[in-house]
Amino acid sequence: MTEIIVRRADVRDLETLKRFEQGIVEAERPLDPTIKKGRVTYYDLGALIKSPEAFFAIAEADGEPVACGFSRRAAGRLFTEPAFYAYVGLMYVDPEWRGRGVSARILDRLKEWAREAGLTELRLEVYPANSPARRAYEKTGFEPYMLEMRLPFE
Repeated sequence: MTEIIVRRADVRDLETLKRFEQGIVEAERPLDPTIKKGRVTYYDLGALIKSPEAFFAIAEADGEPVACGFSRRAAGRLFTEPAFYAYVGLMYVDPEWRGRGVSARILDRLKEWAREAGLTELRLEVYPANSPARRAYEKTGFEPYMLEMRLPFE
């Protein structure tokens, strides 16, 4: 069995992370009519890699990147606890590595970073119709928290 290594990403991983980000964009386009056409980016990946307020993880199998995810310190709403939490984003696993626990390994490492940063909670966003992602997150202990709704009009 191939060993999965989860490590901190660095600037040398930027092109791989951009490719992974586009994989997420393409998977989410059918779920979100508000995503612009053409190439879009969700995050400033370079800034996240360099930020002391974030941890970007890469999972490798036999030295090849197969998955990623990041966590960054985020402020809660003024009326909720905790005051700060770890926001999780850009969770991506190459299709041939899905279902093998790779995302759980990344989430474990992000949770470890969050604890080290004095944070006590991970939060993320997932489309309700993205059943595979929801199942993966629920298997690691995530629970639904808030449903965002929209009403488009002209």
